[in-house]
Parts: sequence; C-alpha cells; structure tokens
Amino acid sequence: MATATGLILSRWRRTLRVVPQSRTLAALVPSVTHVDNKSDFLGKKPHRQHPGILQLPHVRLPQALANAAQQLLLESTVSNAEEKVQTLTSYLWSRHLPVEPEELQTRHLEIKFPENPDSPQTEEKLRGAVLHALRRTAYHWQELSGYDSDFHCISNEELSLVYMAARLDGGFAGVSRAFHEIQTRTPQFQPQTLMDFGSGTGSVTWTAHATWGQSLREYVCVDSSAAMLDLAEKLLKGGSESGKSYVPGVFFRQFLPVSPKVQFDVVVAAFALSELPSAADRTTVLHTLWHKTSHFLVLVENGTKAGHRLLMDARDVVLKGKEKSPLNHRPGFVFAPCPHELPCPQLMASQPLACSFSQGYHPIPFSWNKKPKEEKFSMVILARGFPEDANRWPITQPVLRRPRHVHCHLCCPDGHMQHAVITASRHGRDLYRCARASSWGDLLPVITPSESPPSPAQDPPES
Repeated sequence: MATATGLILSRWRRTLRVVPQSRTLAALVPSVTHVDNKSDFLGKKPHRQHPGILQLPHVRLPQALANAAQQLLLESTVSNAEEKVQTLTSYLWSRHLPVEPEELQTRHLEIKFPENPDSPQTEEKLRGAVLHALRRTAYHWQELSGYDSDFHCISNEELSLVYMAARLDGGFAGVSRAFHEIQTRTPQFQPQTLMDFGSGTGSVTWTAHATWGQSLREYVCVDSSAAMLDLAEKLLKGGSESGKSYVPGVFFRQFLPVSPKVQFDVVVAAFALSELPSAADRTTVLHTLWHKTSHFLVLVENGTKAGHRLLMDARDVVLKGKEKSPLNHRPGFVFAPCPHELPCPQLMASQPLACSFSQGYHPIPFSWNKKPKEEKFSMVILARGFPEDANRWPITQPVLRRPRHVHCHLCCPDGHMQHAVITASRHGRDLYRCARASSWGDLLPVITPSESPPSPAQDPPES
C-alpha cells in the first residue's frame, strides 16, 4: 500500500512539475556558488579540514589552573557552594543592561498622574507612586561587586570564589574560541603584549598563554575589584600566595594605564562591558581600549540578545569614532565574525536573534560538574589595518545535514542573511563537502558567481 502511494505521488509530482523543497530553496540563493579552488584553495588538505574550520574540540582548563581552583574553593569557608554557583550562573545569564536615564525619563512621562492635587502630601505620594511604577517596569541593575544574585550582602572574597567556580571554565572556553580564530587566520601574528580589561579571575591570561605562550612576554590585568585580582594571582601561583607564578610577566592593576603612549598588541574585554553602569561609561572605556590597541581588540559577552546588541553598539562606537590614536593612525575594521560593517541582520529581523557561538568545554571537576558543557557567547574582534580581500561567510546557526543536501544559514558580505541549501550537483563537489564538514561558527569558503547559476531543472531528483 505504501509503495503504491509513493508511485502515485511521484507521478503526480512529474505531472505538475513540482520541484522538491530542497531544490527550490537552493534556487533562491544565487550568490552561493562553487568553491574557488583554482588557486589550490584546499591544498593537500581534506575537505573536513578546509581553511574555514574554526570550531574547536572540547577545551579543557590547564591542569595547574583546575587544581588551584579546586584547592581554593575546598579551603574556603563558602557554604552551599553548589547552590550559590547555580544561582549566580542563572543571574548572570538573565542579566540585562542598565536602563539609560533618557529611557527612564520617557517612562516617567508616560505615567498618568491624578488630577487636582489638593492635599499637601500629594506631591510626596506622587513621587512614591512614580518610583513604584518604575520599579515594576524598569530593569533593576546593580553592580555585581559586593552582592550575590539574591542581593544579600556577602564579602567580596566569597563572591570572587563563587564567581570563579561559576565562570572560570566557561570564560576560558569562549575566549579560547576567539583567540583560535585570530591564530588560524593570521598564523604569522605573534603578539608580545596583552591587556585584559575586567580581568576577573584571570582566565584570559591563561588562554593567551595557551595560545601565544611562546611570544607573549607581558600581561596586564586590569580590574577594579582587589579581591578578584588577589584571587587571580593566587590561581597563577597554584592556590597559594607565595608560590611561583605559572605564567611569567603578569602584572595586576586596578586602573587603566594613563599614558597614551602605552599600547598592547592584543586588548581584551571579556564579559566586562556589561558591568559598566551606562552607555556613556562604555563609550569612554571603548575609546580608551581602542587607543591602546595596536593590532586586535577582542570583545566577548554572553550569547544573549542583550550581549549581542551591546557588542554591535561597541563595534559602531569604535569604527565610527572620530578620535584618532596619537600612536597608530591605521583605520579599524571588523576581523570577525561579521563579513561587513552594516547593521546586523539578526537584530534587524522581525523576530531579533542573537548572533552567538557555542564552544564545548570540560568544566572544573567539582562535585556538581561531571559532564561536558557548552559555552554560548557572542564576540566581536576588531583589528587595525585593512581587511583582507576575501569572502567570509560565517555560519550563524547549527548546520543541518540531510541526504544529498546541507542546510546552512549564512551571514553575507552584503549585510543580509541567506538560508542556503547546498547540493553537489548545483554548487559543486568541493563546496558541498566543505559545507557538510562545517559547523556552527565556521566560515564557508565560497565566491560570488560571475554568471547566473544553472536552473533548478538541472538538479537530479532528490529522494
């Protein structure tokens, strides 16, 4: 019975000349074409190792760092550590940016006041009613320092330990993926100096040492919290205050270097911009960080819409800023992940989405951390100089592999999103096999066509 139904459906399709869905979608992406392999693009590498592969396998903390973190938490007086870690993790993930004064003023004007106030206490009552209404409708943002996620006052030392247990391994994974893209696409780049703004527990220092340990000779960690800096230094010394530092050349500061002559090859702000209380503060800090950048500025935030929107604003602040660095007059451009400097199509959609990436990692082996995890993050890497003359088509969602075709969602150089259904017969064997081997966050190596693609009728029937 099923066979007969299939034959009838097949004859019906041939009669009406219905094109299968995958072939129809493939016809809607004419700007996706064959891989340009005339210049030996793949070399002698197999397709599963094409140059656009950027996804890392599950990363793992250096053993010395994992051991020091376990020791410090075990020797501490933190009670109910697992519960506090889970609560802080949920709070950080659900956190929004502070409400700007202009928005508060707009909401204030929208509140309706009672008419004919006669009582002398009316003004005070109105003020209380306005504050009550704003508390119900406006996000209540607080600095993380000094409070846990339930807003019960705790010591900064205890908060630093809980933050270490909650975010050290995930932050290491996200920054590792960002550094890996720089290292993969510019293998000749060998930085000597690095500055980490909002360094926290020092995960960026460990990541940079694992990536460019042979060339880096100076790491400057900047954080306003003295407790965080003390904890980061203890982690570098194996959990003690007097041991030898695992990474040489690390310096800790509570304030940014003042001198405009001080620049660093790599400047990083990982999960730090969201801790600033206003857009004006973020703009000031971004201008300072960019002036201190000689090659790469790496910005990383949570992979939420709030985090992604913050990074897009930061990108525009840097690229559209009119202030020039006294030491470096080279212009800036987006190195990754965006292949353009236009408004993000993810945020311009009718249902905005965060442009985020996922990196697997092995967590610190606490009693509640037994299984591998995924770090979902957003990033923007800005560089000085001029962009390379190459097409970069980032894959912005998980790749769907189906029989004889692959679904890829691509961010295109023209500032649009494309849902490409790639087949070997239509787009070429090289591109099809590269797409099948690619993952979320990889770059699909394609070129724009010089002539219109073949018609869908040239595709063989799909099963």
